[in-house]
Amino acid sequence: MRRGILGGTFDPVHTGHLILAQEVLWRLGLDEVWFIPTGLPWMKRDEPITSGEHRRAMVELAIAGNPAFQLSTIEMDRPGETYTVDTLDALRAGPMTDDELLFIMGADTLHTMPRWKEPKRILEQVRLVVALRPGHGTVDLDALTAIDPAAAERVMVVHMPLIEISGTELRRRMSLGEPVRYLVPDAVGDYIEQHHLYRGARETIALAGGDTA
Repeated sequence: MRRGILGGTFDPVHTGHLILAQEVLWRLGLDEVWFIPTGLPWMKRDEPITSGEHRRAMVELAIAGNPAFQLSTIEMDRPGETYTVDTLDALRAGPMTDDELLFIMGADTLHTMPRWKEPKRILEQVRLVVALRPGHGTVDLDALTAIDPAAAERVMVVHMPLIEISGTELRRRMSLGEPVRYLVPDAVGDYIEQHHLYRGARETIALAGGDTA
């Protein structure tokens, strides 16, 4: 199977995530896209993050009804720091041994890869799908070629609709009581209201590690 891997904190999951997953699924002819919420992301160790229980539940609600979208809690279930290379090792050792894996990321995330744990081994296990939005120039592969001169051969660029939604902005709006309808799926918005998320002091977990945004 050809499977897309879309990692992130999903705090909260929003319409932009779903559009990205659907666009890659369609354009590249994937069988599935797997949403993998991060456990303890090291790149956000100094930031508060909503509990894994809530983030998992929101992703479940967001992808319900699309049989091509799947959820994996592999990073949340694993104790300690979250690193992409460890997640890929576990997937390769388990349900996705013989699959073609395409790791989906934004062009901005691509520049951080040299800081990730064992980036060269990540490039050996997957092809990268880099989402490029209109007006954001071209994809700069210098960071990748510094890791592996042949890395550019494993990169696919997908041009995306211009959807300017960010988790940071959504959390700001919700903390002030501003509406987020149509920015998040209705079921996710209802869940956020029901559990009083993002209002005032946020429910947090202690952070330690992870290299997906």
